[in-house]
Amino acid sequence: MLQGMSNVNVYAADLEAAARWYAEVLGVEPYHVTPGYVEFRVGPDEDELGIIDARYAPADEPRTPGGAVLSWHVDDPQAALDRLVALGATQRQPVTPRGEGFVTASVVDPFDNVLGFMSNPHWAARH
Repeated sequence: MLQGMSNVNVYAADLEAAARWYAEVLGVEPYHVTPGYVEFRVGPDEDELGIIDARYAPADEPRTPGGAVLSWHVDDPQAALDRLVALGATQRQPVTPRGEGFVTASVVDPFDNVLGFMSNPHWAARH
């Protein structure tokens, strides 16, 4: 059964612009580039974030942000929110304390994907 996140993919109508934007956000270049797809390794576990050219999305794929939200760990959710908005994202959920050190927030990236992030003391304790 499920053993851990292998990768997460988002779609972008402008793959090159999305690759540049995420390279700026992440501070790294994609490690894998192929026609219609780019992939980044993120953080100490080298989690994989892929961007797929929207031409390859299933025909019935919703064109508005929604569905499951994957939250990436950040040390400072407010600083992350401020930086992402400054880079062109739109706030979706403000910084929200969830108790016991858990704080969440999310944005919609310039390519209409939800990007969640949080401070998570359990994740931090492992690293």
